[in-house]
Amino acid sequence: MWQDSAGIPFLVEELLQGAVAGGSLVREGAAWRVVGDLRRNMPRALLEGAIHRIDQLGPQGRTVLSAAAVLGRRFPLSVLQSMTGVDDRSLLSHLHASVAARLVAADEPAPDWYAFQHPLTAEALLAQLTPAARVALSEQAANAIETLNPGLPGDWCPLAATLRADAGDPVRGGRLFAEAGRRALADGAVGSAVALLDRAERLLAEGGDSAARAEALEALLPALAETGELTRALSLTGTLRELVGAGLGAARLAALHTRLAHVAYMAGRWADGNNQIERARALLATAPDEAHTALTDVVEAYLCLDTPGQDRTQRAERLARAALGTAEREGLPLVACQAWELLAVVARERDLSEASTYLEQAMSTAERHSLPLQRMYALTRLGGIRWLDDGSTATLEEARTEARRLGAVTVVYGIDGILTLHDVLRGRFTEARALGDETLTMAARLKLTSVARYLLMARSVLAAHQGDRTAMEEALADFGHWGGRGSLEEPLALGLAQVFCALLEENRDQAARTMADLKALEAENPTTFHLSGRHGLALLLDLLDGRADRGHLDWLAASAAGRMRWNRYFLLLAEAVLLGREGRPEAAGQAALLAETTGAPYPTARHLGQRLIAEEAHALSWGEPERWLREAEHHFRETSATAVVGACRTLLRAIGAPVRQHRTGSDRIPPELRMKGMTVREYEIFRLLADRPSNKDIAARLYISPRTVEKHVASLIAKTGLPNRSQLCALAAEQS
Repeated sequence: MWQDSAGIPFLVEELLQGAVAGGSLVREGAAWRVVGDLRRNMPRALLEGAIHRIDQLGPQGRTVLSAAAVLGRRFPLSVLQSMTGVDDRSLLSHLHASVAARLVAADEPAPDWYAFQHPLTAEALLAQLTPAARVALSEQAANAIETLNPGLPGDWCPLAATLRADAGDPVRGGRLFAEAGRRALADGAVGSAVALLDRAERLLAEGGDSAARAEALEALLPALAETGELTRALSLTGTLRELVGAGLGAARLAALHTRLAHVAYMAGRWADGNNQIERARALLATAPDEAHTALTDVVEAYLCLDTPGQDRTQRAERLARAALGTAEREGLPLVACQAWELLAVVARERDLSEASTYLEQAMSTAERHSLPLQRMYALTRLGGIRWLDDGSTATLEEARTEARRLGAVTVVYGIDGILTLHDVLRGRFTEARALGDETLTMAARLKLTSVARYLLMARSVLAAHQGDRTAMEEALADFGHWGGRGSLEEPLALGLAQVFCALLEENRDQAARTMADLKALEAENPTTFHLSGRHGLALLLDLLDGRADRGHLDWLAASAAGRMRWNRYFLLLAEAVLLGREGRPEAAGQAALLAETTGAPYPTARHLGQRLIAEEAHALSWGEPERWLREAEHHFRETSATAVVGACRTLLRAIGAPVRQHRTGSDRIPPELRMKGMTVREYEIFRLLADRPSNKDIAARLYISPRTVEKHVASLIAKTGLPNRSQLCALAAEQS
């Protein structure tokens, strides 16, 4: 309607009324639904003006324009002349008359192309054609296009497909739509690919061409998965059953089962995916085919990672390497890219540089063979590695932009899940909640199980890092409903959420028990996510409780997972503790400072880690335990973690440090001044010093004695470390 009305409000209203009157647009409650062809009942009043002007052109002019209308709103003269057989002079004469009548105009800057000035003009012409005449013109147009444009490059292919379908040839039209859809998918235009392949599948079903229909389905399934239409893609299982008895070869049927398995993987339904793989392998056993076997191997490899089992990563790697070998022998770049990506996922735990190399291979292969979707997938995984390595999200953001451009919504939401967890770990709780809630709503609507599960894990971590056990347990219950038990995300839910929450409650025993459960879980079901704590926080806790030594630290520090920035922070704290125990206080202090720099992006982890080591640091005289405890107390006071706040204050008293009372109004003191120990009353005096008043003036304004003001000013000079009152006044002026 927008196209036909050219955006003119009056025409929009008329078209809507015509669609409602003709039954193409019906009301259902508070909504409207399209149930027919919106162009079937064009209002007569809108068509009459165009028809009158068309009639002025004479019979041959009308015939030429009718042929043009069959081609669409835009039409090339070369095709129009081939369809009508009109000579050059006559054709140009009719065109000039049509331009003068304001029916068509040159479609600049495209040479040889014209366009109807208003879409309703073309509709008026088509409405005057008999069905038989329209079929004949459509066939003539398709023949002309195929003759003049061998191979049907670019937009010629979908145009020819439309014309073949309009000419009553569903098989030829369906085959052309399928070809156009495959080209769109290869170019990364997944939205267009779905529309074209969907039309192809319906036409080929109508025409009874099972082989071509199977080929269209083989491309339609991954296209639907990329656009997030996973439920619809999985519903095509019924169509596959229809094709089983249609005489298709075993390899073709196996390929369709494998495509469905990949859709199930993207939907987080590993059991359904494995069922489809079994069917594909049974078919391939009757008709071995290396290319199809390679595709089945790589899809099964991805499913292995999701399927609970002690050896799932080893099985996945074996299958991926087998698929890669075949892909390189048989020239299967898509399979090769998928295999390289999976190998990178598995390699992350042992060597981040190895994983990056695999992804660079995948990107190179995708670029050489013009596979934009696979390049985007490799870029996404590379972004994940860089995020794990140093906390940077630049590559992930780049991949997200590319995924949005290509219409790969499942990837967009997957990246948003990572960015949500990133915000949680960075202490940006408000941003994390907003992004996580929005993305979870969409993931649940599209039934993106794995994405929803990851987001619910992130939601539980968000609650845990604020010391909110009730909200954490609610999120974990939802996580379980989405298949959290045995999933790759379960260790993260245990370590990042439950262990952290227990530590913020000062329940070290509970944290140790949960960490033990985590280690047992990962031994039984290895994960490809490495921030659960097994490679960092667990060692620090074991070390503080006397269950680990330098050998354990050295082994973890040398691992790829131990070098990931989040884990590296806790290992550096462990290094500081060991150095302190070895009688090297200066080295311990330096290690603690390096840890502080490494953990700076993660405020919750940084302050919790420093609170954990502060007591031992004080006992062995290394580091800055008093500062750590004050900063931790200040940080956690902004959350629900009252237990850790109380513990920090208790430890401060135990080491002989003064503990401030938090009077009403302390939240108005800037954090950097509050950390220096500035009280509410001192801050009131400090603010007045910006105007350099005398003690007597300040005393009068605050109703206290000048002697009291003098004592507070002296305290302020000492706490700020400034040399004199003048400098203190200057600082107050800067802060005002």
